[in-house]
Amino acid sequence: MKLIQITDLHLVAPGETLFGLDPLARLTACLRDIEDLHGDADAIVVTGDLTHDGEIAAYEALAESLSGLTPPVHLMLGNHDRRDAFRTVFGDSHFTAGFVQKSVDLDGRRLILLDTLKEGAVEGELCPARLGWLERQLAGAGDGGALVFAHHPPFRLHMPALDRVRLGEAEAFARIANDAGNVRHVFAGHVHRPVSGSWRGIPFNAMRGTNQQTALVFEDRFVTSHEPPAYAVILVDGDGVVVHFHDFLDRTAGTI
Repeated sequence: MKLIQITDLHLVAPGETLFGLDPLARLTACLRDIEDLHGDADAIVVTGDLTHDGEIAAYEALAESLSGLTPPVHLMLGNHDRRDAFRTVFGDSHFTAGFVQKSVDLDGRRLILLDTLKEGAVEGELCPARLGWLERQLAGAGDGGALVFAHHPPFRLHMPALDRVRLGEAEAFARIANDAGNVRHVFAGHVHRPVSGSWRGIPFNAMRGTNQQTALVFEDRFVTSHEPPAYAVILVDGDGVVVHFHDFLDRTAGTI
């Protein structure tokens, strides 16, 4: 199974810039690269912060950008998103019991796409309803196990500014995941950093967004950087999970 993860688009109204960059142009380049190289992917998962300010015009630009892509696309929300504006453009089909979350069964495995948005806050939240939903989805995942996608990471990165705004219910998440015993990998957005490791025995990774990034600063302050944007190519089989990070603006023609 091949999956593509894109995260933290931070789209603004078309024609506007953010941190001196054009988020829509960056996304367009990203999607073109994916279509050229990975049109055979089983799914594209976009792990939140689709927009920067939750503007309807930004969601409309996203909808137009995604039209015509070959692989199916699954959208998630982050702290910069607004459920009401997202619903205005994309309708109710992405919602489950009031949240933008779903489970998708592919090739004998389950993708669990969590809504960790806490309206009006930077940190993430899994309320009792969402924790219960996660528990039920893991219980039904079968022998192939589950790949969990969430905008907010439950794990610490040892970067204080980012750790303060991670998932608030990290302990409850860990308890449910460890009790289920079938979470093969956790994929997060939010941090704008390429990070991988393991947490409570569960492998994880986070990655850069398609626009601005977070500098590697181990202090309690946010520093924006212009490191290259990237997406992830995720390959899953019976032997394990392999994640490649691709700086899509650096692709050149030719062979090695």
